[in-house]
Amino acid sequence: MTPPKSVLNSQKDKPSEEIEVGDLIIRHLENIGVDCVFGVPGGAIEPIYNALARSGRKQEKGVRVVTACHEAAAAYMADGYARETGKLGVCMATSGPGATNMLTGVACAYDNNIPMLVITGQPALPSFGKGALQESSCTGVNVVGMYRHCTRYNSLVSHPGQLETKLVNAILQAQQNPKGPAHLSIPVDILRSKVLPNGIDYNLQQQISRQNGMIDEIATQELQDALEQSEAPIFLIGCGTGDAIEAIMQLVAICGAKFITTPDAKGLINPRHRSYCGVFGLAGHNRAVELLQNHQGAIVAFGTGFGEFSSSGWCTSVMNNKLIHVDACEENLNRTPMARLHVRGNIHLICARISKNIVPKFNPPPSGNTNNVYQENFNPNFTIHDTEKYYSNETPIKPQRLMKELSDRFPSNTRFVADAGNSMMWAPHYLQPRNKRMHVDQMYWSDQDITDRRKGSNWLRLTLDFAPMGWAVGSAVGIARGNPKCPVVCITGDGSYLMSGQEITVAARENLTVIYIILNDGVYGMVMHGQRLAKAEPIAFQLPQVNYASMANSMGIEGHVINSPEDFNEIDFEKILSAKKPTLFDVRIDKEEVPPMVMRLKTLGSADMGLQ
Repeated sequence: MTPPKSVLNSQKDKPSEEIEVGDLIIRHLENIGVDCVFGVPGGAIEPIYNALARSGRKQEKGVRVVTACHEAAAAYMADGYARETGKLGVCMATSGPGATNMLTGVACAYDNNIPMLVITGQPALPSFGKGALQESSCTGVNVVGMYRHCTRYNSLVSHPGQLETKLVNAILQAQQNPKGPAHLSIPVDILRSKVLPNGIDYNLQQQISRQNGMIDEIATQELQDALEQSEAPIFLIGCGTGDAIEAIMQLVAICGAKFITTPDAKGLINPRHRSYCGVFGLAGHNRAVELLQNHQGAIVAFGTGFGEFSSSGWCTSVMNNKLIHVDACEENLNRTPMARLHVRGNIHLICARISKNIVPKFNPPPSGNTNNVYQENFNPNFTIHDTEKYYSNETPIKPQRLMKELSDRFPSNTRFVADAGNSMMWAPHYLQPRNKRMHVDQMYWSDQDITDRRKGSNWLRLTLDFAPMGWAVGSAVGIARGNPKCPVVCITGDGSYLMSGQEITVAARENLTVIYIILNDGVYGMVMHGQRLAKAEPIAFQLPQVNYASMANSMGIEGHVINSPEDFNEIDFEKILSAKKPTLFDVRIDKEEVPPMVMRLKTLGSADMGLQ
């Protein structure tokens, strides 16, 4: 019998000659659609860089290498790339300090369920135990042991014949729920070895899709019954719903549900949607909490792990026996043992199944009806804190007003990235991109935005769990590299920028449109305000006064100092957005403005409980 055509093609395409292990790694990355890796080169991983160079010479669209300034930033870039493209993020570091430098970025990806392949080097196997330079095996500084605590798969490759099996396992494990980093530590002599590939023709993406496409049929029916019986369900949308958001919003319309989002999921939806009632959790809106209090109907949470920031400090208004938790990640479901129902499986498939079978309570509004629906102010379903400061013309500029300027001046396809610190509180509370063509019943701004959202894209990205300062500085580069058609705005504090600001040179070298917004107030803002609110000793929060615009100019990067809202009128934003290069805004903000951070302090047990 003649073999199937697919098998014949696989046999024809399978290499008949041995290739270097480094080339084998790159070919597997090419086959799963990865077109970019991030790292800092070094002697112990030189063979992989040689393979990358050969890949680029052999084909126009080989795997591209982006060189970071620091290994942690390389991991942040891979994180951003994965979030934007939906592909596997890949980062590489040499042995010893290269690998340990990268550890923070990997831990961040682990806590935020970002699929990532991490490759670190090792000295040659025969040198183990002899005190080789930067040895990081079990006989040196044990990097594999360190990575065990923040990876989904973690292994030392000790023989060339192991490489392909372990590489395939790492790729698959990183992209299965719960997603996260997979780490391979490879000695340099193994990387130089030659092997006969066996699995280059594996359809790994098909295997991943099938494993992530299962649902609990019985629980799905129970969820449908609960929605049919509830007069006014509330949906809590988390950041794990990227590829399901369209199906969730269809269910919102059919059920007549109100919905709120965790801080890191706000960017998945249209903040002017008529059923949206604000952010719940860190920097959230009071209306979101009020909506949950004493609610008698169904409360359905989609794709959230209920960590401190996304649960509003484990608020009992949502974490009770009325909760229905829908998630593909078992770890997330394990955090809500009190829930009345857990629905396991692919969120998109669950919502699509219910939308098809449920008896509609409401008909979705007609599309294209855009008459008199654009609202100049915030969504009337909720209010923001200190509304007058959002419109203030005072100098130095109010952070609230800065968020208004960013909302107004950047196009609807902009990706905003907010760093750890005050930035991650100002942004989710106040940012709301504008587009006068937008309908309040629509999720999106354009046909391209619809395509982007189906890929799981998000106009506002945060890292709520682990949350290292400087994450956004590198992540913005990865997002822009993954999708150079969309401008990226990185909102970061001066403290975070001092940790990772050199990565702006990577954006310049890669010709990426990344706009860095530095909230310059000369202090660690969360520390200063936290000490004041907790009546603690005022200590160690001061930062040096730095002209970050001049620093950018010294690197050949355009920089501007912003003292007041009027200063933005002098900026040619059209020119900045059309240029394939980064721009920096050194924004002198009013450091006395307290961000919406009381929830965080209450969780720590250090805030004045009378604060609102």
